[in-house]
Amino acid sequence: MAKSGNKEACKILAKQLVQLRKQKNRTYAVSSKVTSMSTQTKVMNSQMKMAGAMSTTAKTMQAVNKKMDPQKTLKTMQDFQKENMKMGMTEDMINDTLDDIFDESGDEEESQDIVNQVLDEIGIEISGKMVRAPAAGKSLPSAATSSKTATISDEEIERQLRALGVD
Repeated sequence: MAKSGNKEACKILAKQLVQLRKQKNRTYAVSSKVTSMSTQTKVMNSQMKMAGAMSTTAKTMQAVNKKMDPQKTLKTMQDFQKENMKMGMTEDMINDTLDDIFDESGDEEESQDIVNQVLDEIGIEISGKMVRAPAAGKSLPSAATSSKTATISDEEIERQLRALGVD
């Protein structure tokens, strides 16, 4: 319209454009206010539900407190503690008695005698062969030759076993 020279039409269109922009801004403002009110409504609804839950919880706690006797609960706990101590003392006494019985029985010496008797019957003499065995902490016969190699051959192991009298 401005190119054709129609000033009146330009003024009318310009006024409509300004009014549309104002209307658009008002629509945004109203929309944000409606959204805000919706959010506030949701918050109020949540708070009402929370208040209802707290009310129910308070009533439940009152009912439990009416049913539960603190003195009776304390007495029950003390009785449990006393009986638990008695049980612990009884267990200690039984363990001490069993330890005394097993310590005096001589089972270890008797079992060692039986093992020695069985070994004697089958012809194995451990004590004589144990005397010839190398003691802990002494160097092995191969320790002098360890400078050659760090490993011991099967022949060397067999030779050492024959020297010990083990076939």
